[in-house]
Amino acid sequence: MTTTDPRKLDRYEAPNYLARYRQRQGAGPAVAPVGEPDSTPLYLRRFRERGATRAAPPPPVVDHEGATFAPALAEAARGKEIAAPVERRASERFVREISIIRHGITQGYSTDAGLTPMGGWQAHRRGHELSRRWDDGDRVRLVCADTNRARQTADQLYRGATDGMAMWGKHIELTSPVAVPELRNFGVWTPDGLRDVTSAFRQYQSTMEKLERMAVGDRPRWLVEIDRFYRVQLGGADPIQMWLTIPLMYFEPPALCVRRFWRGFHRLIAEYPDDSRILAATHSGPMRAFATWAHGYDPGEPLNTEEIRVKVREGAQTALVSYRNRVTEVNVPPPDEFPAWES
Repeated sequence: MTTTDPRKLDRYEAPNYLARYRQRQGAGPAVAPVGEPDSTPLYLRRFRERGATRAAPPPPVVDHEGATFAPALAEAARGKEIAAPVERRASERFVREISIIRHGITQGYSTDAGLTPMGGWQAHRRGHELSRRWDDGDRVRLVCADTNRARQTADQLYRGATDGMAMWGKHIELTSPVAVPELRNFGVWTPDGLRDVTSAFRQYQSTMEKLERMAVGDRPRWLVEIDRFYRVQLGGADPIQMWLTIPLMYFEPPALCVRRFWRGFHRLIAEYPDDSRILAATHSGPMRAFATWAHGYDPGEPLNTEEIRVKVREGAQTALVSYRNRVTEVNVPPPDEFPAWES
């Protein structure tokens, strides 16, 4: 039996493979000793040569068509918007962009209730998303309908957009939300005058309870019509479709809602000529009437915090209306034109 001297196992120098590894880590590719062939595989040597001559990584900010932005922002802001060809965009000038937003999930429609926690989160997230496509130096006017759910939606849009601007490092002037009368929900005529459909529902409930309790007298005609409207909803059907397609004698017509919206937008454009964008929180009924007018068909009920996007051209005579991946060019109703239907 052969015995190995233990002193021959105690080597003060590193093994050859370890020496080469340390040399590669510290001083780049290992160089074979003079007179000895390089044992590094050919594919590995070529890979290291390519790495040594590889171009520097792209800068964190890029320029495109006069705009400067981060690649991460371009990736996050991707969408399905249909854009005009470059040659047409050069000849057009859009002076105002309007985002019409439906309120978030509400606690109910029988009273003027506010948003649920989920509805507040939806509006906050929508504001954050909108801020990604705004440009540095924009002036955004935030307005809403005068209801609790629309006001709370506007508040959360403001907070979400503020958070988004801080995240993306944008400097944008965003006003605090202000209620404007033109963005109200469609109205119902009652003995007390024109009332919001939710407010009219409360009066309808109290009047119906009184008639049923007393069991005397005929129901007034406005009560019969609003009862018909809400029974459609209780039956699981679409009362807004009924409002859009069936003439209702005591309800504000859809066409008047569309004109009312445009009257408000014309007023805001005239009062604040330096603003570049308008952000409006409102209700689904007038929004659906607006989209139906623009596209020529009923595209369906807007989801909570869904957006109708309007790009107004210079002169405010024509605009592009986009909703659910469809873009339509429309003639904008003039602010001073309001037909007198009664002779």
